[in-house]
Formats: sequence, structure tokens, C-alpha cells
Amino acid sequence: MAIDYIIEYDCVPKRALTADGIRERLKERARAEEVIQWFRAAGDTREPTEMGFEFSHSTPGDPGDKQLIVVQDLIDHAAVLDDHAIHCASCPANRSDQAFGCMGFIQYPITARAETWLLERLPVPDEPLVWLLLRQGIQKLGYDGASVKELREADGGVDANERTYFELPIAPERRLGELRVSGDQALEMIFGVGERVIPNHAGILLLFLGAIDRDLEAEEIQAISSFDEKIRDSISFELAVDTGADTCVQELAAFFQALYVAWRLNVPLYLDA
Repeated sequence: MAIDYIIEYDCVPKRALTADGIRERLKERARAEEVIQWFRAAGDTREPTEMGFEFSHSTPGDPGDKQLIVVQDLIDHAAVLDDHAIHCASCPANRSDQAFGCMGFIQYPITARAETWLLERLPVPDEPLVWLLLRQGIQKLGYDGASVKELREADGGVDANERTYFELPIAPERRLGELRVSGDQALEMIFGVGERVIPNHAGILLLFLGAIDRDLEAEEIQAISSFDEKIRDSISFELAVDTGADTCVQELAAFFQALYVAWRLNVPLYLDA
């Protein structure tokens, strides 16, 4: 299970297959490759037409119905992607320089390190303009973390091995001067805004998480949340993590890069969390 995201930039593949159709096929191809690796590691040399596995789409409180999936069927359904991948090479929404690089995911569970990393990126009072903007946003928009806390509490026991969505049963917190922010609040602010992160909110999130330069004048910060081509062309993506970092941290960094690309292109970022 994962948080999926798509830069909603119009393109030939999306028109032909739909964004959901592309996403579904990418998942099917990845799942097929993973299952084949499992079989091969166990010494099973059968062809994909003879490989099968049980799959269910579960949600909190609902384990879902199990289905028997034949690996070759996934491969065949995903094969049409190859006919459209050529369009991705020059696409401005291609974040990863790979086919269908406008799409990505953050795998569950969200790790303890990833939540701490998010909180560590928030502004402190020494960065007064962005810190005041964060405080105002949390208070005005009511980011109390309740929606994430509810999912966390429904996730399972205290043992991390029993948990699906979060490694920690209780969210970490960080004090930013007089402001205290929890992991639940940070995640709600990012992923709890509905199915789409619109460009003006994306720009503010990029500021809050230090994905773009925060050493800006008040007028420049104000321009971040409006479609000002001059300011967008002048601000670069500055978030980088070590290749040896926690996998969830790396996936979050990739998400913020996709958010930056969507903001630069003035298009929404679709979320399926």
C-alpha cells in the first residue's frame, strides 16, 4: 500500500490511457516483476503464465476480498505502456527522467525517521516570515492532525510489525518556539488537503518544508502562492537527501520534487492517500 501522486500535466499518454489507467498499469508491472523475483529466488522456473498469487485491496477495518492473480495477465495489461513511453522523454513534468516520471508513490508504513525528518524541516522563529506564515496557516486552517491521528489509532497495536500505515503508534512532536507541531499535523497539512494539491498551496508547502529557499523578502514570499512566472523561474529545488537515507525519507523527498515541478508548471498534484 502507498500514497500515490501524479503531476496533472496534460499529455498524450494521459489522454490515451487516463492517469488512473497509467498508474494502474505501472503498479501491475511492478507487482509482476516482484512476484517473478520471489518465484525465482525460491528456485521456481515456471513461466509467468503459470505463476499466480492472492491479492486483496485492504483499508482500515476492511481486509478486502482475496483474488487469484495470474502474473502474465498483469504483464499483458501493462504492455501498452511501452507504446506511449516515447512521449515522456521531453515532457516538462517528467520529474525522474524515466518513463511516466510524472507519477510516484510513498510506501506505507510511514517510518519514525521520516516523520522526524519532516518535523526537522519546519521553520523556527529565527526565520520569522515563514514561521509566522506556518503558525497562521495551522491556526487559521485548523490543522490539528485529527484526521491522521484517527488513521494512526485505527492502525493496529503498539508493535511496529503489526502496523500498516505508521511505524509509530503516537506521533512525534517538535517545539518551534511557542508553536508545537506534531507529525499528525505535518502529515495532515501535506496530504489532508483533498485529492489535489493546488499550485498556491504547493508553493507554501515547499516553503514550510525547506524544499525551496526560505531566505526571501515578504513580497517574494507572497508571490510564491500566486502564479508569478518570474518568481517561479528564479527559485530552484533545494531539497536533497543522502542515497543511504531511510527509504521513506527518500520517497518523501521525491514527492516534494514532484510538488515543486507541479508548482512550476502551475498544475495540481493529484493525491491518492
